[in-house]
Amino acid sequence: MTAGKPDDARRRALVLRLCRIEGQVRGISRMIEDDAYCIEILTQVTAASHALRNVALLVLQDHMSTCVEDAVETGGEIRHMKLQEASDAIARLMRS
Repeated sequence: MTAGKPDDARRRALVLRLCRIEGQVRGISRMIEDDAYCIEILTQVTAASHALRNVALLVLQDHMSTCVEDAVETGGEIRHMKLQEASDAIARLMRS
C-alpha cells in the first residue's frame, strides 16, 4: 500500500460501501418526499450514519497502518505531527 492510500481492492470496497450509502440517502430523501412515517425515516438515517461511521473507521485504520506507521519509522517532527493528526481524527470521530 502506498502512503496514506488503501490498496486497489480495499479502495474498491470503500467506494462500493459509499455507493450503497448514497443509495440509502436517496431512499431517505424519497421517504421524506413521500411523507413516510417519521420513525421509519429516523431508523434509516441512523443506519446511514452508522454506515458512514464504519467507512470513516476503515479509512482511519488505513491511515494508521500506512501514514502513521511510516511516520513512526521515520521519526522526528513528522512522527509527532502524524500522531497528533491521528489523535485529532479519532477525537472528531468520537464526537460525531
